[in-house]
Amino acid sequence: MTPLRTLHDTVRHRAALELRQRVAGEDAQRRADGIWGKRGERWFTPTDPIWRVHLDASMFVGGIRALLLQSLHPLAMAGVDQHSSYRDDPWGRLQQTSNFISTTTFGTIPDAERLLARVRGIHRRVHGELDGVPYRADDPALLAWVHAAEADSFLTCFRAFGGGTLTDAEADRYVAQIGSVSSRLGFVGAPTSVAELRATLASYRPQLRATPAARAALRFIVFEPPLPLAARPGYLSLVAGAIGTLPGYARRMLGVHLPPGGALALRGTGAFGAGAVRWMLSDPQVQRDRRVTTAG
Repeated sequence: MTPLRTLHDTVRHRAALELRQRVAGEDAQRRADGIWGKRGERWFTPTDPIWRVHLDASMFVGGIRALLLQSLHPLAMAGVDQHSSYRDDPWGRLQQTSNFISTTTFGTIPDAERLLARVRGIHRRVHGELDGVPYRADDPALLAWVHAAEADSFLTCFRAFGGGTLTDAEADRYVAQIGSVSSRLGFVGAPTSVAELRATLASYRPQLRATPAARAALRFIVFEPPLPLAARPGYLSLVAGAIGTLPGYARRMLGVHLPPGGALALRGTGAFGAGAVRWMLSDPQVQRDRRVTTAG
């Protein structure tokens, strides 16, 4: 092995471990063993679209996009603003989200069902009001909005920045698969196709607006990320991709006004950022941790 190759592998390995620790936490190895190494039946297999999408580096862009889109529902955003620790412990919130997606997509069915039950319990305790309007985190309408924004973001970003492709039929299957998980949190009628997903999103348009809390979340994501200065350019490339793939109405509501061609330029930057994450995730140790045993 040449010195240059050795340097390349060392840098990639360190970057991969740092990324994994940020996303999965200090006990990343234990979590990986519990999800990938445990034997047992799973809802999905490596041939399913949901595996391909949720394993891809584009999820890092999709997660940011989902947060921005979800923030436009005033009551959903109020729940996050009033009950979430995203400002004080953003990495902890990211790790919880990462664990949820990983466990329900790749983990065993008993582990996934236990986690879903725990999340349902948390949702029952989250409630409040915004401008005199009450909300509950277990409100089926709010759960359906959060799900639709998430599914649309993950699929949109995979198609824009993913390391593979999906046929239209596979995209429909992805929507149905992610809906089969999210609906277990307490709502019915999750979209089962891309067309249904788009119709669901459109049905929420009259309810959407950028509250002060939503704009504060955007400022936090763009200007106040808990990262050292050296890491911010790479992170901001992911943010650029997220903003560049948002629907035009969402950008306008958030006060993001782009010149002609601006969205295309942001998507180009997002592609660079997703590619950098994909390079990190190609580290052999990360690849080994993702080899799951599916035998019963």
